[in-house]
Amino acid sequence: MFTSIKNAFRVKEIRNKILFTLFVLFVYRIGAWITVPGINAAALEQISNTGLASILNTFSGGGLENYSLFAMGVSPYITAQIVVQLLQMDIVPKFVEWSKQGEVGRQKLNQATRWLTIVLGFIQSIGITAGFNALSSIKLVNNPNVMTYLTIGLILTAGTMFATWLGDMITERGVGNGVSMLIFAGIVAQIPTGLRQMWNDQITGESGQQLWLGIGFVAIVIIALLLIVQFVTYFQQAERRLRIQYTRRTTTAPSSSYLPLKINVSGVIPVIFAGSFISTPQTILMAFQQSHGSDTWYQVLTTIFNMQSGPGVALYTFLIVVFTFFYAFVQVNPEKLAENLQKQGSYITGIWPGKGTQSYVSSLLMRLSTVGSLFLGLISLIPLIASMVWNLSQSIGLGGTSLLIIVQIALDVDRQINGLTMKREYIGFIHKDQSPEAYE
Repeated sequence: MFTSIKNAFRVKEIRNKILFTLFVLFVYRIGAWITVPGINAAALEQISNTGLASILNTFSGGGLENYSLFAMGVSPYITAQIVVQLLQMDIVPKFVEWSKQGEVGRQKLNQATRWLTIVLGFIQSIGITAGFNALSSIKLVNNPNVMTYLTIGLILTAGTMFATWLGDMITERGVGNGVSMLIFAGIVAQIPTGLRQMWNDQITGESGQQLWLGIGFVAIVIIALLLIVQFVTYFQQAERRLRIQYTRRTTTAPSSSYLPLKINVSGVIPVIFAGSFISTPQTILMAFQQSHGSDTWYQVLTTIFNMQSGPGVALYTFLIVVFTFFYAFVQVNPEKLAENLQKQGSYITGIWPGKGTQSYVSSLLMRLSTVGSLFLGLISLIPLIASMVWNLSQSIGLGGTSLLIIVQIALDVDRQINGLTMKREYIGFIHKDQSPEAYE
């Protein structure tokens, strides 16, 4: 990856894309340190290690830690994407129609996602503010009244939309998927804080141990993380190659080629979806804590959607598995794939074109998703269980989720940079009289 970046910086166009991405991430990190007006920062320490706070802090890149303009991060936008994609599955006819209209339909669906993001962001921001204010003994909101909550809700919603816009700018003019890059940068920025917190918990905290035992524990955790990164990298790059035959020979089509399908077709999206999806009910429940905190139904639901409880961990893993299967068929539509192969005059070796190809690809996606869901669930589950057994910080428990996101996004960025570099090399090869001003 470092070699790819080094080669990319030699090309002016790619270098500008990378620098633009870094500039946008810098702006995002500045916003993550600007606390929302009317918030008592002293109360934030009491809620920083709750399950919901840890999830939102992960997806906002530490923005919730300071209750900043980006305290909500892009979590409402991700939730809105989930809802809109679910509604396209023969639930809302208009959305189904738009999904088949190509670029025009995609723009309409994006617009609907934006409007839904505003609604979810406003509701979620007020619910979280009211809930955290009730949780902390020191009031989080200096003057808790309707106008204050509405003002904070508007500010946080505006912060979410601005963060989404920054992500769009990265996608259009920078490197990588914008929203994913914002999450990636936030997680990387939290790594030093997480390591320091783990060290303090083992050496100076309530469960503090002798110095040499603490050093050994931290060393084991770091080695385990490196091994997990290696395993995740290997698995995320594994693919199943389908041999493609062409029925007609042309100057542009080879006699045969391969159609690669990732073993983990869905990538890291199911993990992000599951984390965002489980935080929404927690937000709604927090708004009812003062009036229904002692009710049985409230306590049951709180346990189910709590990432620090057994049922909460089981639900989180179940959502990852479900979203893995769901998003695999979103990423690779068997019907469209079979149709495109027929239009190109090609077919999968040994498989009948048309319905036969569609059935075969659907069956293959089910098998690949089974393996992919077990992989994602295992990587996300192990740190959470370790966090519960050894009473570690919840942010450490979400380390598996963070690692999956970091590795997947880093691989995607590396792949895109390599593609841009290779494209420039081919252009230079075809146009030998290209001006040397393109390379500086």
